[in-house]
Amino acid sequence: MTQEAISTDVVIIGAGPCGLFAVFELGLLDMKCHLIDILDRSGGQCAELYPEKPIYDIPGLPVVSGQELTDRLMEQAAPFKPEFHYNEMVEELEKLPDGRWRVKTDGGLVFEAKVVVIAAGGGSFQPKKPPIPGIEAYEGKSVFYAVKRMETFRGKNILISGGGDSALDWTINLQPVAASMQLIHRRDGFRAAPDSVKKMHALVDEKKMQFHLGQITALHGANGQLEGVTVKGNDGNDFQIECDTLLPFFGLTMKLGPIANWGLNLHENLIPVDTEKFQTNVPGIFAIGDINTYPGKLKLILSGFHEAALMAQAAFRHANPDAKLTFQYTTSSTSLQKKLGVA
Repeated sequence: MTQEAISTDVVIIGAGPCGLFAVFELGLLDMKCHLIDILDRSGGQCAELYPEKPIYDIPGLPVVSGQELTDRLMEQAAPFKPEFHYNEMVEELEKLPDGRWRVKTDGGLVFEAKVVVIAAGGGSFQPKKPPIPGIEAYEGKSVFYAVKRMETFRGKNILISGGGDSALDWTINLQPVAASMQLIHRRDGFRAAPDSVKKMHALVDEKKMQFHLGQITALHGANGQLEGVTVKGNDGNDFQIECDTLLPFFGLTMKLGPIANWGLNLHENLIPVDTEKFQTNVPGIFAIGDINTYPGKLKLILSGFHEAALMAQAAFRHANPDAKLTFQYTTSSTSLQKKLGVA
């Protein structure tokens, strides 16, 4: 039995911050949006990887967590009644004779839309796992690759492994709630913000945590519960660290997935776009946020918001070539304020 197609103006692939703000910008132009995301909720990397981690470079919000930013964007988009389809991955993209796009997911959903917006971040992302034998048995019980709720780690004896921003940030942020905090890295140099490194060393000096040089070679415990690890030190000797929780932060592997097969020009797994419309080489398909590339591109959320605003104007013109588009400000337009429910 063929799944009946869901008809809409726009299908947005990815429900991260850029996809959510695109709903708002398209909604102001009366364009109905359906969003598809491989995760089980909105927010993309903000919600999946650092929901409680502070973000400092969103205009007008001196500090905001990934989850709070997601919540605010959802609230902002709500007047336009977007429809979300979670735990779905877009597998097929096909152009119909009437110029619309047919979008099919791995879960059997079918959409037909005038415009497709790819806001998929870096694609589907997976943590890079350390090459430690048997680590899978501990995953989700005492080994975690992301911090979704800091409270989960209260009172734990935590060992964090890594030398990038995530490792240092979570060392600093979790130290106050942990029973004990230890950090291990293969060298004394870090790929993290200098201020974070300074704060970590200060905690060590104050004897609030420990820092070790070396690499974890084995895990010890039973039934998924970690009791300690074996470390090969930089001097070649092995030593033991007691801990009940391990957080390895070795970065992410981004997988573009089926997007690579959609006939779009790709450059190093990114989608080139113009900076007037943020359209791909295929008319009617746009790309915003971390998934796109152009001269001068900055991978910042605020850049993605700018891209969403210009994309929406171009998407409206593509979908409605004979309609007149008058630019309006939300501060002064009564019609826009009615759409937002504030008039």
